[in-house]
Amino acid sequence: MGTSTELHAADGRGSAGSKNSVVGEGKTPHVIESEVPSADQRDAQALARLGKKPVLKRRFSFIAMLGFTCTVLVTWEVIPIIYATGLTNGGTAGFAYSYLFALVGSLSIFTVLGEMASLAPTSGGQYHWTYMLAPASCRKFFSYIMGWLVICGWQALVASSAYLSANLILTLVTMNNPGYSPTQWQGTLLYWALMALAIIANLYSSTILPKLEFFFLAVHILGFFAFLIPMVYMCPDKATSTEVWTQFNNGGDWPTMALSVFVGLIGSVFANNGTDCAVHMAEETRGADYVIPWSVVATSVLNGLLGLGTLLSMLYVTPNIEAVLDSPTGQLGFPFMQVVLDSVGSYPGATAMISIVIAMFVFAVTAFLATASRIVFAFGRDKGLPFWQTMAKVHPKTAIPNYAIYVITGVACFVGIINLGSATAFNIILSIGISSLYSSYTITELLLLWRRIRGDIRKPSEMSGHTWEANELVWGPFHIPGVLGIALNAFAVCYGTIVIIFCFFPTTVNPDAAHMNWACLITAAVIFFAIAYYLIYAKKVYQGPVVEIAPYQIS
Repeated sequence: MGTSTELHAADGRGSAGSKNSVVGEGKTPHVIESEVPSADQRDAQALARLGKKPVLKRRFSFIAMLGFTCTVLVTWEVIPIIYATGLTNGGTAGFAYSYLFALVGSLSIFTVLGEMASLAPTSGGQYHWTYMLAPASCRKFFSYIMGWLVICGWQALVASSAYLSANLILTLVTMNNPGYSPTQWQGTLLYWALMALAIIANLYSSTILPKLEFFFLAVHILGFFAFLIPMVYMCPDKATSTEVWTQFNNGGDWPTMALSVFVGLIGSVFANNGTDCAVHMAEETRGADYVIPWSVVATSVLNGLLGLGTLLSMLYVTPNIEAVLDSPTGQLGFPFMQVVLDSVGSYPGATAMISIVIAMFVFAVTAFLATASRIVFAFGRDKGLPFWQTMAKVHPKTAIPNYAIYVITGVACFVGIINLGSATAFNIILSIGISSLYSSYTITELLLLWRRIRGDIRKPSEMSGHTWEANELVWGPFHIPGVLGIALNAFAVCYGTIVIIFCFFPTTVNPDAAHMNWACLITAAVIFFAIAYYLIYAKKVYQGPVVEIAPYQIS
């Protein structure tokens, strides 16, 4: 049944859910009664409190969003990919302990992120929250820089997922054909093909994407058992618990073993990164202020545990680490393929198991592209990008931000050209993925911690009878109150700071250009560009999140 809703207009530009303009320019605000389904009313109300009109269709339920976030995280599938990183800096014991630390730290980061998503469920995510939480004197500037960091971070993740998928396919071919040697142009062509599949899926299957996420979730969970059970059961020789939990390795020649373990931590961080994808799909999710935070937390727990199971299983079935790292697939960066082959003793069996991992990475490219395009759409809607009028457009029939999808895909394909000339230069560009996103997490959560200690964020009960203004700080339905919330928030900020520091470290003490970690340079370049563009042009246009409509009054 529909329920009537009061809308108090402040700017005279109409409202979501109403058939007529609320008020003409210069006229006295008045109330419009509109009959909408209660669920739609609640979602429109939550978005209106942020000054936004609903233009995207809400297609995602909790399960569909859980499938979407699991597809983006692909934690257990990433564990084999980062296997060499964790073993080189940390060894089996360091890898296991650092993953447990990353699991707890990531859960804290994304739980606090869930609180902010419940407070302000918008596709803008971090840059919108920064505007709401930062001091009034500098919130516009910091919000703008945050928008560029998040966009560049997700752009890098889109390219990284397609690049990893292409290299996995080529390495699998190498495993089955020892005489074959993959070339960069073959990898680039595969990369472009995967990006083509992703854009087709985003443009032409958008209406069924939430249903596809059910399938992806099933493959994600069932694939975990299909990958692990044969590998563990059929492995002829296993490592002992003493070897797994006590053997450390300092392959980067760092001054101390502890430093080496922290350098290796970034692999585990990468495996648990990206849950904020749900945040950027908030305006397409039913009951977003409740569903988004719970899907974020559920994904972090589910994927984190599946990742832990995969890691421990692989550590126990790898008694000879050096042999695995020196294998043909190990030389190409994916020693896990040799681990699987040694365990099952069958090329067809190993190929089938590895194909599950590759399939999930291919599915992930589509989800990465969807996420990145929504951020571009949101930032364009708020006039934060060049050609913002075009970036903010959505298709009239599908309600999909087509131009934002084109831009993300186009940039990713253009970056792929660099790989033809230099794989090192290509990897330099991709290195911004973790540094920029964790900077956005940590800064916004630091601002939230500051606000909650000051008591600036009100409870919904305190807003009874109050006429809302856009972007007011009021807790959503997902909130950890009191000292526990402050402690969790503080721990998340500390963990995020540790990640930011070590994500700039190379894997070895004296790296060459090919093995240097360029994340610091690229992150600084993005920030410098954003500041320069802001001072030259955007300062005149970008005023923070645009208030399109007047918020609802809660009675």
